Amino acid sequence: MSTATTRRPEGRYGRSSDESADRTLKVVGAVLGAVLLAVIGWFGYHYVGQNKISGELIGFQLAEDSVQVHLEVRKDAGVTGYCTVRSQAEDGDEVGRADFRFTGDATRIDKVVTLRTKAAGTTAELLGCHPE
Repeated sequence: MSTATTRRPEGRYGRSSDESADRTLKVVGAVLGAVLLAVIGWFGYHYVGQNKISGELIGFQLAEDSVQVHLEVRKDAGVTGYCTVRSQAEDGDEVGRADFRFTGDATRIDKVVTLRTKAAGTTAELLGCHPE
């Protein structure tokens, strides 16, 4: 007794649809992966490479009508920029916001600034630093 085979002869009828789908998925995956890497690289360049001034809020001290804010600013030499700081009340309302300018050739500036508020603030927040 011989058994009949149900497989097609190799190479006689072309590639199966599964092989075509696999190749298409591989091409689509490679293209999407390349696009994702390009987007990540673009954002990284603009965040790190183009950011000429950055700051960090070290601490703050509250008063009735102001907030003393300790800022550490890092910038390229000769770059002029500003950092925006705000304070909020206990209920979340913004009670003060101001821009503080930083100029000169120093690349690291450690400074305490005073943010005037219209009511007692409970927080201080650095919103960001931007070159001019």
